[in-house]
Amino acid sequence: MAGPRPAPRKHDGGGWYGVASVTAEPFPLPSPMEAKLVDSLPEGAGWQFEPKWDGFRALARRDGERIEILSRSGKSLARYFPEIVALLAATKARRFLLDGELILPIDATLSFDALQQRLHPAASRIAKLSRETPAQYMLFDCLFLEGADLALGPLSERRAALEDFHAANGGSSLLLSPRSADVAEAEAWLARSGRALDGVVAKRLDEPYQPGVRAMLKVKQHRTADCVVGGFRRVKDGRAIASLLLGLYDESGLLNHVGFTSGIAADRRVELAAKLEPLIAPPGFTGKAPGGPSRWNDGKASAWEPLKPWLVVEVVYDQVTGGRFRHGTRLLRWRPDKAPRQCGTDQLIHELRPAGFAAIA
Repeated sequence: MAGPRPAPRKHDGGGWYGVASVTAEPFPLPSPMEAKLVDSLPEGAGWQFEPKWDGFRALARRDGERIEILSRSGKSLARYFPEIVALLAATKARRFLLDGELILPIDATLSFDALQQRLHPAASRIAKLSRETPAQYMLFDCLFLEGADLALGPLSERRAALEDFHAANGGSSLLLSPRSADVAEAEAWLARSGRALDGVVAKRLDEPYQPGVRAMLKVKQHRTADCVVGGFRRVKDGRAIASLLLGLYDESGLLNHVGFTSGIAADRRVELAAKLEPLIAPPGFTGKAPGGPSRWNDGKASAWEPLKPWLVVEVVYDQVTGGRFRHGTRLLRWRPDKAPRQCGTDQLIHELRPAGFAAIA
């Protein structure tokens, strides 16, 4: 349930919601406010909790006919999401600065891979994807609205302005992120989602927007998967293990490379090499394999040793993109009790889309 809604306050300058200033001049785009990773959600009054969405963080500004969408790193995303530009151009409000997340639902989940495909040099490709798989913009803060600079006001007032903006302009692609002032409810979101929700963000209701500062708190889901060790990479001198290459079986029985884990204790890396070397045998992976040339390795193949698919490890991961772990995983334990053929892609948990969140809220 949403927390109590504060009544709008008029400002001497004629603005809304306790504005710090009113101006007709062009307004700048700040760096997004950041979140600090914590182990648990904060207790006590004065907090607002929101789902953590798996997409591209983006600030959206409209200044009359000028529209900009800016990434966390300050790069323009407008050309890659023409449908969102059109959406913002159709709003009744003429001047605003919003904070939110670009998300892209595919079937029952959010697809980070589909978002990445938008970052393409060809305008024709972008236009085609924007028609076939349109993105959505999930709103969670309002920094400026029709001449009212809201950033220095408390979140409680910015949220009230955001809700008014959404009531007048929202739709199926311009969404308002749910919120709650009840930590028990936020914890229930995590529990009921089956780990499909990426996490929960906590924000102080009485604090201003703090560009570039880790003024928010976030709790992320811990997901695990049992993976086949299909290969490994060595350190430069070749005597020790640098990382284990992980695989999962797909529905056709092929072992596909899905990621790696490098969190191996330093004093065990040489010992582990001695354990794995007798198992070296091609092909290692029978489906998608690691090590091919890519833009990340200057077009050069990355050397690795294939293994007989006999060993299983349990790893902790955060997100899945294109059937692979998006980031490196953390080694939890070896699983000698687990048959390699039991390690399938059906273990992977994909991100919850907004319609799915409504079912658990």
